[in-house]
Amino acid sequence: MKPVLVTGASGFLGWHVARVLRERGYPVRALVRAGSRVDALDVEPVTGDLRDTASVERATRGCGLVFHVAADYRLWARDPGELYRSNVEGTRHVLQAAKDAGVERVVYTSTVGAIGVPHGGIGDENTPVTLEDMAGDYKRSKFLAEQAALEYARGGLPVVIVNPTAPVGDHDVKPTPTGKIVADFLAGAMPAFIDTGLNIVDVRDVAQGHLLACERGRAGERYILGSENLTLAQILQKLAAITGRRAPTMRLPYAVAYCAGVCSTAWAGMTGTPPRVPLDAVRMARKKMWVTHEKARRELGFEPRPAEAALRHAVEWFSRAGAA
Repeated sequence: MKPVLVTGASGFLGWHVARVLRERGYPVRALVRAGSRVDALDVEPVTGDLRDTASVERATRGCGLVFHVAADYRLWARDPGELYRSNVEGTRHVLQAAKDAGVERVVYTSTVGAIGVPHGGIGDENTPVTLEDMAGDYKRSKFLAEQAALEYARGGLPVVIVNPTAPVGDHDVKPTPTGKIVADFLAGAMPAFIDTGLNIVDVRDVAQGHLLACERGRAGERYILGSENLTLAQILQKLAAITGRRAPTMRLPYAVAYCAGVCSTAWAGMTGTPPRVPLDAVRMARKKMWVTHEKARRELGFEPRPAEAALRHAVEWFSRAGAA
């Protein structure tokens, strides 16, 4: 059996994708940066960088499948160009290497942020969306990377795109912005909330959805991998019910959050220290990112767990990891 390349296997979602593949018996090759590790998984590490064409080609050579999960997921960077070099140019490097290597299938991990969501409504894979709808460099870079994947699909490369929503669960080491909500709640570091909404999904289900997309997805198609649409207040109430702790009751006006984002991000620009409240995160929060995974359910057989189960799983892991 040919090895399967997973980029980003040292990260949160990529680790789970690699785990699912190993459980199914696939030999996994992981493209990792120097100094990064893929803990507790029997994989073949290959040192490299998405921005380095030669290392991407070396990692892809001889592989039968490619799961391109890696991304620069920062909502603030002193040099925003870094996000485009990793997310857009890096994706092109992976897709071209996959094409040159003659791989059987590529699964590209996009984001729900690249999905169109009508104001006050529910988005799906066909909701109109443009680059101008993207708030911040992270979302813009991922939108452009998704367009590159679609371009390669039109050119004949068998690429399937998945758009995860807000995964939560174990091994969220950094953590992700969604994981940080759980960690901050457990640490008592969330005195207030804003009126926003997310689609919560268990990271284990998202990883399984990647494999389903590889096995059953149609090339050139996008599949939302999500579960349940919730307001941030509802998420906090569920966390309160799971942990027995009180949820914050103070709702912060958007204008106050925006001012905090402006000040925090300006200070970050002067000091080089990542902002506590990235302005792009505040801008993203203005819209409830509510979507439906009906297409993935219908075409892939994707059946995610309820959000409460996902949040409980995350609470258990963060508690063991010392966040509580």
